[in-house]
Amino acid sequence: MDWLDALQALRAARTPAVVVTLAVVRGHAPRNGGAKMVVAPSSVFGTVGGGNLEETAIERAREMLTAGAAEPELLTLTLSDKVTTEYGVQCCGGEVTMMLEPMRVVPVVAIFGVGHVGLELARILSRHEMELHLIDSRPAMLSGERIGEPGRSGVLSDAVARVHVTHTPVPESALAALPSGAHVLVMTHDHVEDLAVVDMALRTPGLGSIGLIGSASKWARFRKKLGELGQKDADLARVTTPIGIPEVAGKQPAAIAVSVAARMLQLIDEAAAD
Repeated sequence: MDWLDALQALRAARTPAVVVTLAVVRGHAPRNGGAKMVVAPSSVFGTVGGGNLEETAIERAREMLTAGAAEPELLTLTLSDKVTTEYGVQCCGGEVTMMLEPMRVVPVVAIFGVGHVGLELARILSRHEMELHLIDSRPAMLSGERIGEPGRSGVLSDAVARVHVTHTPVPESALAALPSGAHVLVMTHDHVEDLAVVDMALRTPGLGSIGLIGSASKWARFRKKLGELGQKDADLARVTTPIGIPEVAGKQPAAIAVSVAARMLQLIDEAAAD
């Protein structure tokens, strides 16, 4: 499997990786400039020359994966028998500079309820690289005229994110199709739907964060009902409500969306670093 196929397979499997590129070669080296290698947590694809050169790059790439690094790094090594190395001597006589570029797992965010706030939130999140799922029980909320699609106007017509639109009379049924680590935001038009989605989200293994829009009194009612449905205090602690950051005030849909989006981007970065 070449490096590009490997990278695509790792991305499909939601496995982070680092692409190592032999960016600059001065003098003699085992490989020419442009050689690439993909380093995953437990596998390596391709080669940049073997020996100390390659092992040092692999070690640093895995340190970056462990730290959840987002920015690329340059690593320069001299290939000389006069240089102390950890993984053996390479005396080609040259010097190489490698670029180590992290490829983080593309985050997944699912918005349940694409009303006024949900649409504004989708507008913001769609400008980021992610898998964005929009789920609603009302077909009108997901129409091409409203949210946008190729060749038509709409708030998401120029999205950077990969947008998935799901209309279902039973929104909580969409949870089963979400990949591991997906962040769930619950903001439907109906408190009964909200409750059903939160309850099923707590019963769905592997999800990331669960956020619920609403007031303290709404959550108090939900806690009671969720307890009656068998949810324990430890389960309920996984739900964040209200969602957003306190620094952004205001009850306008756009203001709420900015607040929620800011917190979601924080959670995405925190999850990548775990």
